[in-house]
Amino acid sequence: MDIESSGGFTFNLSEMMAEINVPEEPSSSEQYEIVSKVAYLIGVPKRIFENDHEAPKIEFYTKLDREKKARIIRNLCILRTQLERNFLKICQGIQREGRSMIGMPEYIPGSVLQQLSDDGIDIYKNLKEPSPFLFNINENIKNRINNCRDIFPDWLNWDYLSEIFIMPGGLSEAGTKRAAEFYYANMNYYPYQQYMNWPAKDEGNILYSDRKFVTLLYEWNGDEFTNRGLVSDVSDKTKGNIYKFIEESDKCIFIVDCENSDPYRLCAAIRNLDSERLSKIEKIILFDDVHAASAWEMLASYISLPVEYILIERLKDNKSLADVKVVARTCREFYENNVDSFVLVSSDSDYWGLMEEMKSANFLVMVEHEKCSYALKETLINNNIFYCYIDDFYVGSGEDIKMDALQKELARSIKASIDLNLYAKMHEALTHTRIDMTEAEIDNFVKRKLKNQLQLEISDDGEVEIEYRIKR
Repeated sequence: MDIESSGGFTFNLSEMMAEINVPEEPSSSEQYEIVSKVAYLIGVPKRIFENDHEAPKIEFYTKLDREKKARIIRNLCILRTQLERNFLKICQGIQREGRSMIGMPEYIPGSVLQQLSDDGIDIYKNLKEPSPFLFNINENIKNRINNCRDIFPDWLNWDYLSEIFIMPGGLSEAGTKRAAEFYYANMNYYPYQQYMNWPAKDEGNILYSDRKFVTLLYEWNGDEFTNRGLVSDVSDKTKGNIYKFIEESDKCIFIVDCENSDPYRLCAAIRNLDSERLSKIEKIILFDDVHAASAWEMLASYISLPVEYILIERLKDNKSLADVKVVARTCREFYENNVDSFVLVSSDSDYWGLMEEMKSANFLVMVEHEKCSYALKETLINNNIFYCYIDDFYVGSGEDIKMDALQKELARSIKASIDLNLYAKMHEALTHTRIDMTEAEIDNFVKRKLKNQLQLEISDDGEVEIEYRIKR
């Protein structure tokens, strides 16, 4: 059933309900960064990355292949999988034919050994039997896997992820035998038949998408992963509805209630939309409250749309004026500046009164799952106003503003906490010791001794201490 809102924007209500209530199609929403990196490290062949119909993406292969720490783990994992697959054949080649392991390129690729050698890893060490060779590989992987921690995002539990590269009991005959037996019995369940440490069972392709892999990874560890926006994006249908709303408008702006929205998720949402399709947006107006996130004032530097930033002071500390300002400015934009369409970014149900009274205006509402009430969503649906969740957009593209905001706030806070002037401290010390120095001598002492001998000590529980190391 097609329904036209009073502002002239047409929605198909059944499609809108389906969009809200039915899981999105994987083909249009999935992310592949994490699975591509895992696939590279465990040794999935390059041809899989080059196949457009497979999940691992060649751009991640190309990037990681330039990093020594990643290349080393990949080549070690390739050798381990080859040993697991061909252990008996290698043993037979040594015992019956007198061949050496490096003389069996069909099982132990010489190019992999050479690349490890070029990267400074002498993995072979004249070992004549496959078991010590496997122990050596496992030990190197265990000792080096943490070098790859910064390849993955900080939110991903590294303890869970790093364990998939470590063979249980991998430094003993009994441990490697158990691992081999389990691998042989379940080989068809392993992703592209590459060895990894996991409770292998029929899960389909566990590297199908970031969402599937991360969800399973947490389940293997008795945990639950719930932040969908970290591993997937909204569907093309949702994006299409946003584009349609903008295209069918005469003049469109974003109205953002900063107190009831998340700057990082909004930044990520805007970045995940096509910039050309957003070019019709005249501007984004941010109504910031002193108690809202400090990152709002940074948003303009991270998106391509014009931003008008309005900081609203409070007359009473417990009473925000943001909602009044939002309503007043929206009305002004509509009646004075001929803006006919508004993308309202807020989960506050109070704004329904604004939308209800401005029947000639078009509204599209961006809300957050946990902040938006069921009553507001039901009211929007019943009045044919489309809404979407900004926390369903892939948030990875907003990580830079998040990290920059955090560091900026830390810099401000630390500076405020450490109110220290070395020249003032020098004068205090001279007074207490009754030593006379000229200003030139003081300046020289501060620059040549104090600055070089101050050390920042940070304890395990985060306590910070500035220590002056006396050198004689």
